[in-house]
Amino acid sequence: MADIHIHRDHSLGLAKARKIAWAWAEEVEAEFGMECTVIESETGDTVEFTRTGVSGTLVVAADHFELDARLGFLLGAFSKTIEAEITKNLDTLLSEGAAAKKSPGRKKT
Repeated sequence: MADIHIHRDHSLGLAKARKIAWAWAEEVEAEFGMECTVIESETGDTVEFTRTGVSGTLVVAADHFELDARLGFLLGAFSKTIEAEITKNLDTLLSEGAAAKKSPGRKKT
């Protein structure tokens, strides 16, 4: 068995972080056949994900994401590749979210 742990700080706030986490969940469901369940709370959410050989959680807070995954024996051999792919996907979603946050609004004329 192999474990993956990824922590990413952000300054997006909870509402924007939730949107990113839900987009991530939809992406892994479609691309990797994961089953995802979102457990919401006032202070943050937890996305539980699972499929044969993989289980884990993505904790969503106003200032960070915390992903923990456990890979089964067969997928454990690919843990570095899987971790790199998860990191790339999450970082892409975070950078898109940060760019959207920074985009200027319309100026009134």
